Amino acid sequence: MRSTFSVLFYINRSRIKADGTTAIICRITIDGKNTVITTGIYCKPEDWNIKNGTVRTVREKLRLQEYRKYIEQIYEEILRTQGVVSAEIIKNRVTKQFVVPTHLLQMGEIERERLRIRSKEINSISTYRHSKYFQKYLADYLTSMGKEDIALDEVSEDFGKGYKAFLMKNKNFSSTQTNRCLCWLNRLLYLAVDNEMLRSNPCEEVEYEKKPSPKHKYVTREEMKRIMEIPLGDGRAELGRRAFIFSCLTGLAYADIKQLHPRHIETTAEGRRFIRINRKKTGVEAVIPLHPIAEQILDLYNTTDMHNPVFPLPSRDSIWHEINEIGVILGRTDDLSYHQARHGFGVLLISESISIESIAKMMGHSNITTTQGYARITEDKISKEMDKLIEKRSRTNNNVAV
Repeated sequence: MRSTFSVLFYINRSRIKADGTTAIICRITIDGKNTVITTGIYCKPEDWNIKNGTVRTVREKLRLQEYRKYIEQIYEEILRTQGVVSAEIIKNRVTKQFVVPTHLLQMGEIERERLRIRSKEINSISTYRHSKYFQKYLADYLTSMGKEDIALDEVSEDFGKGYKAFLMKNKNFSSTQTNRCLCWLNRLLYLAVDNEMLRSNPCEEVEYEKKPSPKHKYVTREEMKRIMEIPLGDGRAELGRRAFIFSCLTGLAYADIKQLHPRHIETTAEGRRFIRINRKKTGVEAVIPLHPIAEQILDLYNTTDMHNPVFPLPSRDSIWHEINEIGVILGRTDDLSYHQARHGFGVLLISESISIESIAKMMGHSNITTTQGYARITEDKISKEMDKLIEKRSRTNNNVAV
């Protein structure tokens, strides 16, 4: 029999801190028995909504929502795995998880655990996966200082500047890589501020590196042709190759192809098929007329069962090796990616003189400035080819003069 379970938040107006705030308390009740937990979240009494048990300030409201969600997840997990649950059992689990860390790497591990849980909710592990490396680079820097960890109150602006120099000199990181690592450091320090371990972020004045103009790597028309000419015998590898070609011809990212269902495929009055789908990354609608080869690939997979996706694709990490193998066959020195296929689609459309507005609609761009980046790629390519032609003619003329 399922237990009666409720979560209630309230404040104690008789206990006001010097800064005018009071703690938000959580009462967990199961089968008539309750226990209370101090959430570690504070608000001003005038910001508290007694009727709804919520706070009016945005940041505290979001933190409280996440706290409630976590308790509900713990309840469901314990009930599923142990079959019995009590308010005290939940309290012990929650208070253990919400111990406020005092050291930097300790804070990082707690945040990584939150990201791990979040990755399952949104069915995307990229942020959680990247956090592993950011945490490692911080640990490497501390090791270079002869430390296993560092107390949060010992972190200074010089620490942040030293970490930035370490990344650029010892890791040989680009400005983009360096900035992403600094973002992780700042994330942990702002969490410390939220948990009142620090009054302010000591590294907020450490400047990020100026990023160069983005240089999109893309799959060329010649590479597309070669990929189409090299079918792979293995079922999984061939699935990866076909999905990659489909990405080259539709501009859909891997996440979009993975969530593509038959309902996203529509037909015009003239019988022309096209895809209409909201992109997973931005939520912006993309409308893509289907290339004949893309239609042939579609016909090899599910286009009738509305409950299942078109392509039976695994996670992006699982199929990475198959795509990397295609890159090796092409002679690529860098890793091949579905994002390069998407960029290749954009460059292909630009080279065919299709309008920027139409390309933006097909690619589901939320800002047309993003689409204009493909025009710059094409212009740079034309300029380089013209330079080569001028140089070739110059050498020819010099030889004739001799």
